[in-house]
Formats: sequence, C-alpha cells, structure tokens
Amino acid sequence: MLFTRRRLLKRVGLRSLQACLLIFFLIFVVLPLIFRYSVTFQRGILFLTFIKYPKGLDLTKPESVGLYATRNFYITVKDHDQDEDGVRVGVWHVLPSNAVRRFKRELRVEEEVAQDPDQQLDPAPGNEHELKELSPAIRSEFPVVLPENEQLFYERLLRMPGGTVVLYLHGNTASRGSGHRSEVYKLLRKLNYHVFSFDYRGYADSDPVPPTEEGVVRDAMMVFEYIANTTSNPIVVWGHSLGTGVATHLCAKLASLRERAPRGVILESPFTNIRDEIRMHPFAKLYKNLPWFNFTISQPMYTNRLRFESDVHVLEFRQPIMIIHAEDDVVVPFNLGYRLYRIALDGRSRSWGPVEFHRFGASRKYGHKYLCRAPELPGLIQKFVENYRDAVY
Repeated sequence: MLFTRRRLLKRVGLRSLQACLLIFFLIFVVLPLIFRYSVTFQRGILFLTFIKYPKGLDLTKPESVGLYATRNFYITVKDHDQDEDGVRVGVWHVLPSNAVRRFKRELRVEEEVAQDPDQQLDPAPGNEHELKELSPAIRSEFPVVLPENEQLFYERLLRMPGGTVVLYLHGNTASRGSGHRSEVYKLLRKLNYHVFSFDYRGYADSDPVPPTEEGVVRDAMMVFEYIANTTSNPIVVWGHSLGTGVATHLCAKLASLRERAPRGVILESPFTNIRDEIRMHPFAKLYKNLPWFNFTISQPMYTNRLRFESDVHVLEFRQPIMIIHAEDDVVVPFNLGYRLYRIALDGRSRSWGPVEFHRFGASRKYGHKYLCRAPELPGLIQKFVENYRDAVY
C-alpha cells in the first residue's frame, strides 16, 4: 500500500514537471518563434488596433465626448501613384475657443458654450483682431452652418490669418475619441489653436488596412498636406507615445520644405526607437532576459521595418523640439524620453531649432496619459508656440 502511494506520488510529480516544462516551452520558446516569423503578429502587438475604447463611441459625433464645434470628415490616402482606391482615414477638426465663442449662433452651439466652464475663463491670446474684422463677412456668407456648407465654413476659419494649427498624432490602441486624447484637444482648443486629430489606417473608422510604419507616416503626411494646402498659418506637430515615432519620421520627411514644414514638434512620452521601447515595456518583463530575445523579438521587427527610430529622425529635421515626460510613466519609461533629449541636444546643429525637456515628478501621478492635467502645461505650450510659430530654421 505504501509502495503504491509513493509510486503514485512520483508519477504525479513527474507529470507536473512535464506540464511545467511544456508550458515553459510554449511560452518562452514557441511564442517567441511565432513572433519572429509572423509579421502579422508583430504588427498586432505593436499597433494594438484590436483594443477599442470607449465602446459604442460614434466618431461621426465628436460632441458625444464634449467636442462640440468639431468637424468629422475623411481623407483618402494613396500609397503610390497607381493606387486607385487609396485608404480612407477619419479626421477631426476642432475649432479654437475664440472662433467657437464668436460663431456660436451660426454653429448652433450656444447652449454648449454656456455650459462649458472652459469658455467662461479669461481668453488665451489669439487672432481676436482678425476674427473681429472678418466676422461680419463670414456671418453673411454662413448665416447657419449646415452639413452642406460645413467644410467651407471650417476651412474659411482655418485660413483666417493669425491662427495656429496643431496636428495631433495619437499612440497605439483605441481611437481619436478616447478620453485622455479628448482632454488634450480641449486644452489646445482653450489656447485658441485649431486641432486636427485622425485615426491611422486599421484604427477606429479608418479603413481596416493592416498598419505599417510607412503606412501610418503616410497617413500623417496626407493630413498634414491637407492642412498646409488649406492655410498658410503655422503648424505644430504633437505626438504622443507611438505617435512620437510617427511625428519625428514625418518631420524628417518634411525637412526639405523649410517654410512650409512644421514650425515646431512637441513629443509627449517619447522613446528612442522600437528596439529600446520593446525591451523596456512591461509586456516584455517575462522575455527581455532570455538569451534569444533579440533574435526572436527585436531583430525581426527591425528587419520588417517596424523601427520608429526617433533617435535617428530628430537629427534629420531643423524644427524646435519640446519633450515632456512623466517620471512615473511605466509604458514608455522616463529614461527613454530623457535619452532622446540628450541625443537631440548633442547631435543637432547649433543653428537648428532649440530642444527643450520638461520632466514631471512621479509624485504627481500623471503616468503615461495624463500630462495634459499638469497646470503648468498650457503655459509651456503657449511659450513654445509663441517663440517659434513664425521662425524658419
């Protein structure tokens, strides 16, 4: 009897060991090998297009997230000259507060303006003189803004002299309507900037085309070109998280434009490149010390042109850069943002635009997404924009 029990326990122990070894083999060998040889898997983990929130959000109605006086529209991106159909991406154009207040009746948002505490604050500097001078003509042309004349009205305000435009490039997951992004738009609106935000291919209501680095940068390029072809007002590019990689790559491609290039770049929670970011990401904790990590994870993404090498691109364009990063950011660790700052500071020509770095202490708990809640941030943005909006490097 005792012998049988010992034999049974030994068999159970052996099977448990076999099960543990099998699980280890699947998690730490098979999964990394699948990752290495599957570009689809690599793109899925990088872009996380399958993570969607908030649920049920109708992106054709920006007012559902508090963004009244916001136009939703679509731009077709053609990846090459022979691309007949192109890729459709969804875009929001958020009007600045001073324009909303002045044309609230025509926009039919009088109630929303009255209930919005941000609209009751002292107005930020903006093109008030131009608005006041041109508003009678605009009102006579647009007595009421309807779907059939909405595009003309928004583009008319966008062309108005003295304005500033911010092109916002979001990170991975969700859509242009997710909570923390809407907070950024409202902050920028309050500063009297036009704000453009869009969803890259594969995200939200944009066409379900698998994203690539070249593809999402191409999407950003087309939205930038739409703005630049509509107005001569200065454009500032703002990237967050993965969007910082898109922003630096975009600006490197636009470097030869000089006068029509962006006037400044704001990088929120940036990283140096995808190799560094993947190794430092919380999801990589289980894998980063494996001897085959580079072979199965880092190198394949580089080979498949999923690089987002901001440490290279910041040395390829002249525009001023402002980097903001929270010390308690666990998604993109603070030291990656600071390392990018040092690379830009040490590697760029002294005749190029300055590079700024602003840290936000861990005790403030802004993390990866909520630097927009820092009370000093509006002043930093205003100073940066006012210093460089008319400068050409």
